[in-house]
Amino acid sequence: MIERESKSTQSDGIPTLRTERLILRPFEMADARRVQLLAGAWEVANTTATIPHPYPDGAAEKWIASHAQAFRDGSLVTLAVSLKDGTLVGAVSLTGLGTAHNRAELGYWIGKDYWGKGYCTEAVRALVRFGFERLGLNRVYGQHLVRNIASGRVMANVGLKHEGRLRQHFRRWEDFEDVDFWGLLKSEWAVNREERQCP
Repeated sequence: MIERESKSTQSDGIPTLRTERLILRPFEMADARRVQLLAGAWEVANTTATIPHPYPDGAAEKWIASHAQAFRDGSLVTLAVSLKDGTLVGAVSLTGLGTAHNRAELGYWIGKDYWGKGYCTEAVRALVRFGFERLGLNRVYGQHLVRNIASGRVMANVGLKHEGRLRQHFRRWEDFEDVDFWGLLKSEWAVNREERQCP
């Protein structure tokens, strides 16, 4: 699979990444209703740490409107995950950019109807590559609720290593939940990439 970067046609400069099956692009305000539909589904919101349910009217618009300034500030990059036909299926992000630590946290969600197709792994792999090659990151990390086994599979598939579990680290709805932490260093990613490219 080859990930290619192209310049955004929007003035905010947020990049567009292309993979074998996907286009990762800046969100547009026209995406708001679909974001509310996909992310607001109980099956999606319940597996994340922060997506509200029910998803309030106007929240998607506010979220999308925040992306350009966050990218200009160098603190966040958020991309819409869409199929080649333009169908929006989810989102991926790197947060916590712009610090002296050269690290960022992965975030992602995919609409329920698109689970089990490998889209999340494909999108996250492209974003990790962008983080290391274009943003100069030294470390990419992620966390997920322990019960969200699929999210852990995505991190493992992309090459992140399980680094530990924090007990009752996060409160979701009315329950305190355990959280698994994963991480990947640029040096590890580079070695794995070279191995994958060997004949």
